[in-house]
Amino acid sequence: MPEGRPPKREEVARVLDYLPYGRAHDSRSYQKQPLVQAVGESNFVLMEMTPKEGVVPAAGTRVYIGSGERDVIDHVNRRIDYNELSNSAKLELPFEMQRIVLEKEARFIRFFNEAGPITTRMHALELLPGIGKKLMWAVLNERKKGPFKDFADLMERVKGLHNPEKLIAKRVEDELMDDRIKYRVFTSLPRVR
Repeated sequence: MPEGRPPKREEVARVLDYLPYGRAHDSRSYQKQPLVQAVGESNFVLMEMTPKEGVVPAAGTRVYIGSGERDVIDHVNRRIDYNELSNSAKLELPFEMQRIVLEKEARFIRFFNEAGPITTRMHALELLPGIGKKLMWAVLNERKKGPFKDFADLMERVKGLHNPEKLIAKRVEDELMDDRIKYRVFTSLPRVR
């Protein structure tokens, strides 16, 4: 994500969990309203939302949250941190991120085609879990021959690189879990407290 430019607002999110009685740590015994915890598809922003009355979205449901008419979500309440997710939402998060990565494959294959060095000793590809110097050089050498078309092409040309969608999803999860992570590749900066 380019420095200095504000991230694009999330338009679509994936439901991670539906909390029919709101947050568990909310001490109010009355006026508890249903909540939805979700992850945005563009910048992987974690958020808490209020569903429309009578709507019970299932985990994995794509919900429109941009400006305009919303069919499932009444409004977005706030951005949340990873540690505020319910246990169910934390379990669902890796699966939803893998689905997003697979559905937006062109965006993420571009990372493999364009990633460059971060420092003189570290390459952006090495930020993905499971990619060390050997795999990094294999990717760089193969992309000199031509850009990767998709994940299947990447896995076929770079022996030893399996399930790139899982590597990217794990990196996104790492970035969401750690507010002070040094390098952000796929997520926006955490909210200011």
